[in-house]
Amino acid sequence: MEQKPTYAELVRQNGTLILESLRLKAAEETCHRQNSSLKALSETSLGLIDKLDKEELLENILERAASLSGTAHGFIYLPEPGEDLMQMRVGMGFFKSQLGRQVRLGQGMGGQVWQAEVPLLVEDYQTWPDRLADKVLDGLRSIVGIPLKYDNRVLGVIGLAHVDGDKRFSNEDIATLERFAALALIALEKARLYADVRHELAERKRAESVLRESEMRYRTFLESSPDPIVVYDMKGIATYVNPAFEQTFDLSRDELLGKQIDFVPPESVEETRVAIKQMLSGQKIHLFETRRLTRAGKVLDVQLSSTLYQGVDGQPLGNIVILRDISDRKRDEQELDRYRGHLEELVTERTAELAQSNLKLEQEIEDRKRAEKALKKREKELQAQSHHLEEVNTALRVLLRQREVDKKELGAVVLRNVQELVSPYLQRVVDGRLSIQQRTLVQILETNLNNIVSPFLDRLTSNLVQLTPTEIRVASLVKDGKTNKEIAEVLLVSKNTILFHRHQIRDKLGLKNKKINLRSHLLAIMK
Repeated sequence: MEQKPTYAELVRQNGTLILESLRLKAAEETCHRQNSSLKALSETSLGLIDKLDKEELLENILERAASLSGTAHGFIYLPEPGEDLMQMRVGMGFFKSQLGRQVRLGQGMGGQVWQAEVPLLVEDYQTWPDRLADKVLDGLRSIVGIPLKYDNRVLGVIGLAHVDGDKRFSNEDIATLERFAALALIALEKARLYADVRHELAERKRAESVLRESEMRYRTFLESSPDPIVVYDMKGIATYVNPAFEQTFDLSRDELLGKQIDFVPPESVEETRVAIKQMLSGQKIHLFETRRLTRAGKVLDVQLSSTLYQGVDGQPLGNIVILRDISDRKRDEQELDRYRGHLEELVTERTAELAQSNLKLEQEIEDRKRAEKALKKREKELQAQSHHLEEVNTALRVLLRQREVDKKELGAVVLRNVQELVSPYLQRVVDGRLSIQQRTLVQILETNLNNIVSPFLDRLTSNLVQLTPTEIRVASLVKDGKTNKEIAEVLLVSKNTILFHRHQIRDKLGLKNKKINLRSHLLAIMK
């Protein structure tokens, strides 16, 4: 008969079952979390295929990592290009308001993980010695950061945090976060590759646009060029002709393209062959003059320039030929040559005429020289005569001046004699007792005497025109140096009368109240 287990054994067995049940439950929860984590990783991985925006991918990764870790707070730092700084580019929960925050190497959680390049777990951020000195961050408690490391280089930092002091991050949370960090690296790499591809596509589109514009520009140039242009391949087959080529040679594109153009006249074949050989050797053909035929067989004088063009590999693909119809210019040159020959003939004739004219001119010059010589001789004779006449004129002028002086002296003597020797006594006769007949005769005598001396009174009266006859006689006697008494005796008047006349003379001559000697003034004006 079987022995029943004791109570103690039953308790022990029950405890073992409970522990086993708890381990199974824990394992089941762990498996559930791992399944959830794997599912989230799978869904996030699938999301990487569809989404191309880097910021959106990082936000999705951060949200799923935070959800699996039981928190609503997370961040992602990314380095600034060309700077020793990291900036918070993605944030959720508590860190939503911290977007744009920047940290340097070794500064705060982001800077510490960036510097150490390993995961970092801080149990209580408030008491952590390396925390950022910002009161806004006082609400943080447990916080974990994982480096986004690729090829020995940290590309960013992803982190999660709790604001509840009772919650902590486990090693399993760190492992989950590391797996999501790997996805974040894939997202960053994908975004970089996508950006590179997009940049390359943009550059290619830009290059294609530039190429199309360049092609359009050159085609427009070729199409609008007034000069005929033809493009050949290396076999001499025409691949392009412009409208000017068709118009000049009266040939259409349909009958030219894909064929060799036969428009070289026989006399120009050899020189054309030599020019082609030079071009194929790498030399440029510039302004080479030759001839070409039109459809109707008309020969045109043309000026030709040609050069090789190359492909992207540097190998020559063909050559471009630019022609210019210079037939009109050639005709003008021929006409100019004919005109130049005619002009030379005219010049020869004109030269002969000029030679004759020169001989005639030389004879005229000799005649003129002889005439000038005779003229100079005559001029010297005239100068001598002129000098003699000048001397004669000088002598005559001296004689005339002396005659004028003698005339003035004679007039003064005559006037003075009349005034001193005749006038006083005539005045006495007038003042005497005369009969009417006698007085009439005396007046006639005085009038005739005045008429005789009037020529000598012109200069005197011209300066003393404002004076009366008596005042003129007084002024004349004053000029001669007579005293008042002497003048009174000559004129048979009182001395006071003479003083009165002197006063009137000074007043009329503008000498009143002036310290000017009357005799000196009269001498100056009665020369």
